[in-house]
Amino acid sequence: MKEIGEEVVNSLVRFGFKLLLAIVIVTIGFKLVNFILKRFQKGRFYKHIEKSSQTFIVSILSIVLKGLVVLTAITELGIPTTSIIAVLGSFGLALGLALQGGLSNIAGGVMIMLFKPFKVGDYIDTHSDSGTVTAINIFNTVLNTYDNRTVVIPNGSLSNMTIVNYTKKPERLLDITVSVSYDSDIKKVKKVLLKLAKESIYNIKPEETLVALKEYQDSALIFTLRLFVLNEDYWTCKFEFLEKIKEEFNKEGIEIPYPKLDVNISK
Repeated sequence: MKEIGEEVVNSLVRFGFKLLLAIVIVTIGFKLVNFILKRFQKGRFYKHIEKSSQTFIVSILSIVLKGLVVLTAITELGIPTTSIIAVLGSFGLALGLALQGGLSNIAGGVMIMLFKPFKVGDYIDTHSDSGTVTAINIFNTVLNTYDNRTVVIPNGSLSNMTIVNYTKKPERLLDITVSVSYDSDIKKVKKVLLKLAKESIYNIKPEETLVALKEYQDSALIFTLRLFVLNEDYWTCKFEFLEKIKEEFNKEGIEIPYPKLDVNISK
C-alpha cells in the first residue's frame, strides 16, 4: 500500500513538472512569437509588402506560430502526437460545423486578398457603410468613416457585397446639378457654368468638361455640370462650386427657383 502511495506521489510530481514545463513553454513561446512578429514587421521584406496584405499575413502567422507552441506544450505533457492529431481533427470538424460563419470569414478574407477589390487606404461604399479601409484582417475588415467612427465588417459578408471603390482610380467625375427658372437664358446659364469650370484649379481634364440641359421639371430647368477632379479634391471642389455658382447666378441675374404658391381670390 505504501509503495502504491509513493508511486502515485511520484507520478503527480512528474506530471507537475511536465505541466510546469508546458506552462513555461506556452508563456515563453507566446512572448517569442510576439517578438518575432514585431521584428518581422520592422524588416525590409515586410515594408515592401502591400499594406492590404500586411495585417492579413501577420494574423495568419500569429495563429500558426502560437498553435505550434501550444502543440509543443501538449506534447511535453506526454500525450502522443497521433492522439493529438486525432483529437484536433475531431475538434476541428465539430468546430467547423459550429463556426461556419468564422470559416466563411476566413474564405472571404482570402478572396479579398486574391482579387483585391480594395486595399488599405481606399475609400469604399458597401451601400450600408462607407469609409476608408484601415485594416484587412483574417476575419474582418476595418473601416474608418468620415465622422471618425470605426466599422468592423466580417469578410464573409463583405466578399459577397456590391462594393463601390471611389479611390481605385486617381481621378473622379464630379457631377453637379443646378436648377434655374424657365425665364432663364439657356445659353447664358451654360456660359456661366463653363466659365467656372475652366477657371477652376481642380479641373484636371478641361477638354472633357460637360455642361448640358438635363431635364425639365414642373418649375425649373435642370442643368448638369460634369468635370474630372482628383479624388482628394472631390469634396473641396464640390463645396467651392456650389458657392461660386450661387454668386455668379446672382451677378448675372439668373434665378434659382424655390417652391411658390399662387393664391387667387375671387369675389
